[in-house]
Amino acid sequence: MIKVSLGSLRMVALFSRLTNNHILHFSMKIFSSIILLLFAISGCGSDRDNSSKNTQTKSVVKEQIIVPKFDGKISFEYLKKQTDFGPRAPGSKAHNECLNYLNVEISKYADKVSLQEFSHQGYNGEILKLTNIFSSFNEKANTRILLLAHWDSRPRADQDPDLHKRSLPILGANDGASGVAVLMEIARQLKAKQPAIGIDILFTDGEDYGKEGDTKNYLLGARYFSKNLPPGYKPVFGILLDLVGDAQLELLKERYSIDYAPNIVELVWNTARDLGIEQFRDDVQNWVMDDHLPLNDVGIPTIDIIDFNYPDASNRYWHTSEDTPDKCSPESLEAVGKVLLHVIYTYQK
Repeated sequence: MIKVSLGSLRMVALFSRLTNNHILHFSMKIFSSIILLLFAISGCGSDRDNSSKNTQTKSVVKEQIIVPKFDGKISFEYLKKQTDFGPRAPGSKAHNECLNYLNVEISKYADKVSLQEFSHQGYNGEILKLTNIFSSFNEKANTRILLLAHWDSRPRADQDPDLHKRSLPILGANDGASGVAVLMEIARQLKAKQPAIGIDILFTDGEDYGKEGDTKNYLLGARYFSKNLPPGYKPVFGILLDLVGDAQLELLKERYSIDYAPNIVELVWNTARDLGIEQFRDDVQNWVMDDHLPLNDVGIPTIDIIDFNYPDASNRYWHTSEDTPDKCSPESLEAVGKVLLHVIYTYQK
């Protein structure tokens, strides 16, 4: 703001006394014009200042989106609860008990839960009874994101160094239970604070049934869901979680994800970078056949967040009897869950 001093007014008054009436009248008109101009300039500056303040206020409001805090300890309890049932291979008692548990637990948080039951003929004439669990949050929202993980565990430890254990089912703490554990804690947070967009959580069954090299008997639940989508269902994108609980977590960018949905890969990894979460690495790993492929095949761009080095490049715990809760950590689950919650609550289409 521009100020006019009292001294200036006195000088004008003195000048007025020294001139005749005509000059006095003319001078005062000039002075009045100057005063009006100064106030006009001051007013314009004030409007600009207010406009700038309003813009800054809007910007601050936009940035102050409150994202719920992911609790890694609670997520780890969800992991342990699943493994407490034992190996959850299709057809086992533990498989049925875990299905009932997940259905009851997710129903506490979701607006709607549906069980997608189907059968599949397995090895030696075995008929598998499988179930996908599909739950929706903020059901009326048009913009939707799909999050998924498989809840079954592998029926055979075919990579175990002990040949006597290779026909036994694995506990699947990381390979199966970890992804579900992250999504269960996310579901709890979605209930406490509804996001602006709709979220769907899918627990697929029969992902890890197949024998090594037999691709037709893998991804059974994701394939069935993709061929039997809910009417009109078209999420903006999907995010798959698999093997995300490793205590030595390193999440590289998976090549199929880059091929099908590079913008979603960048959204997730950039979010992790902004949050300072170092488990998300910019390195790229090889193509992984996983539950995201059937979804991409039907036009739902889906990425895979997966640590395929379990616990390191040796991958010595994968598909073995060593895939147990002590190889996982709450910190790893929290790193992944925190990133996803920020993606959910700050996403703008």
